[in-house]
Amino acid sequence: MAADTLINDFELPFQLYDVLGTEHLTKHPKFAEHSRETFDAVLDTANKIATNLFLPHNHVADKNEPQFDGQKVSMMDDVKVAFDAFRESGFIAGRYSFDDGGMQLPETVMTAVAGYFMAANPSTTAYPFLTTAAINVISHFASDEIKNAFMPRMLTGEFTGTMALTEPHAGSSLADIKTTAVKQDDGSYRVKGSKIYISAGDHELSDNIVHLVLAKVPGGPGGVKGISLFVVPKYRLNEDLSVGERNDVHLTGLIHKLGYRGATSTALSFGDAGECYGYLIGEEHFGLRYMFKMMNEARIAVGFGAAMIGYRGYQYSLDYAKDRTQGRIAPNNKPEDAATAIINHGDVKRMLLAQKAYSEGGISLCLYGSNLIDRINTCEDATLKAELSELLDLLTPVLKAWPSEYGPKANDLGIQVLGGAGYTREYQAEQFWRDNRLNPIHEGTNGVQALDLSFRKLWQNKGLGIQILKREITKDLESISTSETAKLAGKLMPYMGHLHEVLVHLSKILQTEKAITLTGNAQALMNIFASIVVSWIWIRQASKAEQLLSETTDIEKQNFYHGKLQAAKYFIDWELPLIKRDIELLNNDNAVCTDMQAEWF
Repeated sequence: MAADTLINDFELPFQLYDVLGTEHLTKHPKFAEHSRETFDAVLDTANKIATNLFLPHNHVADKNEPQFDGQKVSMMDDVKVAFDAFRESGFIAGRYSFDDGGMQLPETVMTAVAGYFMAANPSTTAYPFLTTAAINVISHFASDEIKNAFMPRMLTGEFTGTMALTEPHAGSSLADIKTTAVKQDDGSYRVKGSKIYISAGDHELSDNIVHLVLAKVPGGPGGVKGISLFVVPKYRLNEDLSVGERNDVHLTGLIHKLGYRGATSTALSFGDAGECYGYLIGEEHFGLRYMFKMMNEARIAVGFGAAMIGYRGYQYSLDYAKDRTQGRIAPNNKPEDAATAIINHGDVKRMLLAQKAYSEGGISLCLYGSNLIDRINTCEDATLKAELSELLDLLTPVLKAWPSEYGPKANDLGIQVLGGAGYTREYQAEQFWRDNRLNPIHEGTNGVQALDLSFRKLWQNKGLGIQILKREITKDLESISTSETAKLAGKLMPYMGHLHEVLVHLSKILQTEKAITLTGNAQALMNIFASIVVSWIWIRQASKAEQLLSETTDIEKQNFYHGKLQAAKYFIDWELPLIKRDIELLNNDNAVCTDMQAEWF
């Protein structure tokens, strides 16, 4: 694969059409004007823009971060050129209806589109992607007045968007935010406070920046029940909706990050002069509920982004391993024999297989999650729709946490494959890891995702989500008709039983004093659950690959399908058995972590 080829030509067609059957969505009235050909055309456009305009400045922007002179932010011209091409392509509005000026594309296709841009340049991609996330909240919960004022120009990229949640003293604990919003006689609010780590919080790429800001209205309930959500634009709008004077929102500084250096990370101050206009979304005190709509969708995007950066690093180290000669392998191991490419060494194969299993497993997992959204949106059976929604809710912590845990691990192995070269800035392997290291942190740390899974998602609605998941897995395993994949399914089945036993045990201790141990062991439960889910995702890929392998004589395709089978075998033989430790820890209510005292560290 050439260095400037972002994704293997077979990968996305395999995931979209062979594994997920995405073209069947065109039978639904919502997508009836589309076909596989239109989907492919959209993907081809994304590939070209990402390759030609996003990829070339990725490494350069990493070395040339945005600058703030006290008045405005400046950055490389290439970022603006790429951003403009993205917005002019219509991708920001891609999933929206034709009536809204969008392309009315399925979520599955739009996620695949995102893959090209995340692989090419995650920093520049942050600007349009955050805008899309902000649009989703406004479209679902804001008044028609707010929608009409901001959405049309956000959909075209003339306005961009952010989410402003975190404060210097309040990260995951949003109940502790101090930003306030006081209602005025005209119905607007005056917002006052500060926010930190706001990605894309200031720049000159668009005519306006629409911040979605969490704040508390004085006199409201305490904790998270008192949080409201506001649209706070960088520039106010005039009565005719043209861009007016500067709102009382100010950049107080840029934050210098380990990775994602091409995207601004900002500290923002709201209302220093008491004139920060904000506009309430929905009702007072329901802000966190609205924001979670954005965050849950963003969590899938974070997981997919992590998988794609992991994949990019995998392909980069794969190319290197094919070209780099080092050492010899028996029987050609005499001093006079030519050195072999390092890809032929067993341990290098191990590291490449692990990267492949992690990144392509994450890609397939997140595309499955996106396809669930399409299944929900096109489902006319109310019962099934509710069941699929429950399944998506259950899987969301995994969709975020697993790829963002294992994407960076893939990038770490990519550095190792390059050896000393991987540790230098002359090669990009180290940048992939730095960029990806953010993903276990933002949109809810992976520890928060584990707690959410352990204490909420597995048990809500009387465990309906896990029931539906078991049904989906069982249906897939029972439909396997190929021999090699059937063996993999046989290896997974005992772990399904172990998971059931663990959940039965935990259900008995959750109302006892032993429940405290699960706060320290939540990651163990995430490991078990996610490893089983990803094993199932790999079996879905392997089953289709083994079937297609017998139907083609194309050597390149045969190699691709063999690779899928081998990666599935690797994951289930090497990775899945590692959860035996976690099963034992949970069944024994291991208290090592929770019994540790702060004074003992």
